[in-house]
Amino acid sequence: MENKPIARTLRLLSQLMELHEQNPFKIKSIANAAFKVDKLPFRIAEKSAEEMEKIDGVGKSVAAKITELVQTGTMTELQDLLAATPEGVVEMMGIKGIGGKKVAIIWHDLGIETIGELYYACNENRLIEAKGFGLKTQEEIKKAIEFTMASHGKFLYAHIEQECCNLLESLRSVFVDGLVEFGGEFRRKCEIITELVIILGSRDTDVAISTLLESDFFNNIVLDGNYVTGEMANGLKVSIYCIEKGYFYKELFLRTGTSEHVETVLALINDGIDQPESEELVYVKAGLQFMQPELREGDAFVEKAKKNELPQLISYHDLKGTLHNHSTWSDGVNTIEEMALYCRDELKLEYLGMCDHSKSAFYAKGLSIERVLQQQEEIDHLNKKTSDFHIFKGIESDILNDGSLDYPEEILQRFDFIVASVHSNLKMDIDKATTRLIKAIENPYTTILGHPTGRLLLSRNGYSIDHKKVIDACAANNVVIEINANPLRLDLDWRWHQYALDKGVWLSINPDAHRIEGFMDMLYGVLVARKGGLYKERCLNALSLQEIKSVFEAKKIKVAG
Repeated sequence: MENKPIARTLRLLSQLMELHEQNPFKIKSIANAAFKVDKLPFRIAEKSAEEMEKIDGVGKSVAAKITELVQTGTMTELQDLLAATPEGVVEMMGIKGIGGKKVAIIWHDLGIETIGELYYACNENRLIEAKGFGLKTQEEIKKAIEFTMASHGKFLYAHIEQECCNLLESLRSVFVDGLVEFGGEFRRKCEIITELVIILGSRDTDVAISTLLESDFFNNIVLDGNYVTGEMANGLKVSIYCIEKGYFYKELFLRTGTSEHVETVLALINDGIDQPESEELVYVKAGLQFMQPELREGDAFVEKAKKNELPQLISYHDLKGTLHNHSTWSDGVNTIEEMALYCRDELKLEYLGMCDHSKSAFYAKGLSIERVLQQQEEIDHLNKKTSDFHIFKGIESDILNDGSLDYPEEILQRFDFIVASVHSNLKMDIDKATTRLIKAIENPYTTILGHPTGRLLLSRNGYSIDHKKVIDACAANNVVIEINANPLRLDLDWRWHQYALDKGVWLSINPDAHRIEGFMDMLYGVLVARKGGLYKERCLNALSLQEIKSVFEAKKIKVAG
């Protein structure tokens, strides 16, 4: 065995010991030995235990551990510590910039057990509240996690959107007489992107290909038939299909939808699509209403397109307000007044729904009953002095293990609306998790079901629930379902939007903003809402101020009996 893996194992052992708050002198001794072993000019594994003991910085105790490692491939003490540590916490040890002490705080004090949860906490600005952390450390951790995500070849749409758009504009500036457009996952606005597809229509494809091969648009450029592949600086795979200009729209159609969608549409065309002058003509030949790129996933919307029943998909400008937002009262960065003025003056919205964390979310400075009353006094004061705008008194109430909400009835009835969300005990089996959610949905004070599965894209799977039962319960109890617009969540998944709409359930595009910049996440919520076929007439926060006031008031009257 080489010295480096031995040193690495000793280093992990010392970090785990630090994580579990063991003897600091012993931890320092093992960490020092790891450093020494890594620098030795000879292989320590070839030495006897007695010879190891005499090496500077090793000693009898560490020599015994190294001997055990060389002979068995592991250490009993290490295995015991690993068994007592969640797998995700061990993975955190590999993040540059944090050692055992900081991981211990993240785990024990903040209750974070996976890298995905850690990344989300960085976005929520939660780490800077913890001992030994600052804004700089938080940003370094966030960047290190993003690098790890990118190394797996999958990217969140929101994280690469600007770079991809910049590349497209660069291509258009070079091929000024060509037709250049996105295809594939990016054009369909998929939440996760594995490949950036671009269609380039040119009068001379040989010249276009030569220009690409000689360019510095991206790295590792390779020619494969009529298309060029490479990688962007962030590691995202790029494929550019070079087509004669007359075939551009045909290729754009073929390279945008999923294979199932393309095959379904082509099967409806008798004489093929040679050189259409637009994508619209492809759908006309198929006897279909034009289908926006976001809807070209499989054949889900084809029947509606046959009957000319596709909805007018929701747009960002349809939104009149923003619900589910956090301020400095819990784990947000901005005050309520700062958020309200930004929404009114910059975003031109009509209302803001405050939903700071409830009391059980101690890690996020959840509001005690006393603080709820104090916050509501502040909101009353702000509403009196803020014209042409309204702040609603809401709360993001934790759904407790038994499905109940986080406050007694006399407090719940004081809110204008309540977002009920699960934040703890995410490992229930599907039946228990579903029952838990349904009980919360049946609570007469629940207005919106927040991020139904708790997923964190590319880092944490959502907890298993029976989506149909949960959505049916929302329909029966007149509960709105949130489309959490945070690019890490985008939950409720767009694949369930149509089922919800067909059942009569309303959806709400909520940013879950923890700072004023977070309001812009509603753009990404709109994109996935469009994929799910949402239209403004069934989106809660597309209602005007007077309309949504009426909705909230009607629910209060119904609860009061």
